[in-house]
Amino acid sequence: MPSPKLTTTQWLIIIIASIGFLFDTYELLMTPLVAAPAIAELLKLPPSNPIVTSWVGNLLTIAAVCGGVFGLLGGWLIDKFGRKTIMAASIFVYSAAPFCAAYATSLTTFIIFRSATFIGVCVEFVAAVTWLAEVFQDKKQKEKWLGITQAFASIGGVCVTLMSIWINNKLKAGGLPAFSLPAGIDGAVGSWRYLLMTGILPAIPIVLLLPFVPESQVWREKKASGALKRPSFGGLFSPELRKVTLVTTILSACAYGIAFGALQVTVARVTPGLPELAPQAKTMAPMIAEAKQLNTQLNALPPADPARKDLVAKIKANALQQAPHKKIVDEMSSKVQFRQEMGGLVGRIVLALLLIIGMSRVAMLKVFQIPALFILPVTYFTLFAKGGETFLWGYFLCGLVTVAQFSYFGEYLPKIFPLHLRGTGGSFATNVGGRMIGTCMATLNTSWLAPMLAGGIQNVKPMHVAQAAGIIATAMAVIAFVAGFLLPEPKDQAGE
Repeated sequence: MPSPKLTTTQWLIIIIASIGFLFDTYELLMTPLVAAPAIAELLKLPPSNPIVTSWVGNLLTIAAVCGGVFGLLGGWLIDKFGRKTIMAASIFVYSAAPFCAAYATSLTTFIIFRSATFIGVCVEFVAAVTWLAEVFQDKKQKEKWLGITQAFASIGGVCVTLMSIWINNKLKAGGLPAFSLPAGIDGAVGSWRYLLMTGILPAIPIVLLLPFVPESQVWREKKASGALKRPSFGGLFSPELRKVTLVTTILSACAYGIAFGALQVTVARVTPGLPELAPQAKTMAPMIAEAKQLNTQLNALPPADPARKDLVAKIKANALQQAPHKKIVDEMSSKVQFRQEMGGLVGRIVLALLLIIGMSRVAMLKVFQIPALFILPVTYFTLFAKGGETFLWGYFLCGLVTVAQFSYFGEYLPKIFPLHLRGTGGSFATNVGGRMIGTCMATLNTSWLAPMLAGGIQNVKPMHVAQAAGIIATAMAVIAFVAGFLLPEPKDQAGE
């Protein structure tokens, strides 16, 4: 029997969900583009200064913890006050927060608004997939559009990169107004402030479209009748839900662990060690050593010491020396990032096709978990040393098998938990497992495992980060493969 024709309202819902998923990624992937230049400007330090690097790491940790904690609370609010209501509120939070961060004049303010952005994204994802899972009554339509709309998340990464390039080109041509944005030490408005301002974009279509779409009917009817049970975190550990709560949390932690412990550190920390960049690495080595020495001297001086000005000038001169070589490294990093984004997009599309075919959920997960057992270790332990297209295609496949699992959980979680715990259960797995535990794998890699492999943090090179990434990714893939067998098939109905 063919699926019913989509109504205008359903098309509006699809558009809103797609915008939400796209800007989820857009808002998050601003961080690696704006964090270092923003922190350097706010602390009045060169971008290469170790204090800046340290605060970039602190920002990621603080934002992830805030996103996880408040995202968990957001899941409870989704079940308490409604899917559409909380989704709309979360989108407005992650739209307003980066815009406000663009006007930050202190590091504290900047971190608060970046953390608020993470909170909005963490809540929005769970609210959107829960809403989508309940507004479509037809099973095939529900699965199809849950898969297709989530594919827009991968497009968000491409969009923020293109926006960053456009802003930089416009600034070079002197074509952007100041918008009363604070200027840096050099008297110019940093490109990072303009990029943050674009975070307001998703709020515009959402404001226009939300009045024309309904709340989840099944949730609204049960709420109105008084039959809707109260959401509670304790309910997730009742005898009938304890197993699925723990298994989905473990699986989410593994997927995020691979993404943050391996994929995300690859662009900045592993790429400079590729064999084709060996000439640049050799040339830049003494310059980097000089920059470290100069920054150490700068940090040892009190803020008002006049000698700081001379040191800053030397650090800038050093940066200009490195610039032509660093440009080649940055171009390769962009190529690596783009390849992973494309792999993730293909992974989401493949998942959407499997959903349309109607494959069982456990079998579908294995389609991505089994290749991951081989692709991840081979890419980091073998292909990294070869470099070139061989490594890039390996990294593409790493993105495919990892990112597809994010969409998998977006489709699976709303179905496995009962109506009154859909937001709470999905949020617990995603935020406790993914945001709080999984994202810690990045710190585990760069602050513990890679230094241990190198014999000290001062000896860490890209190959050590790559080895640590391979170990973490392989361990996560094995754990996920075993835990995946414990997943039950979800119920088909939208209600209890």
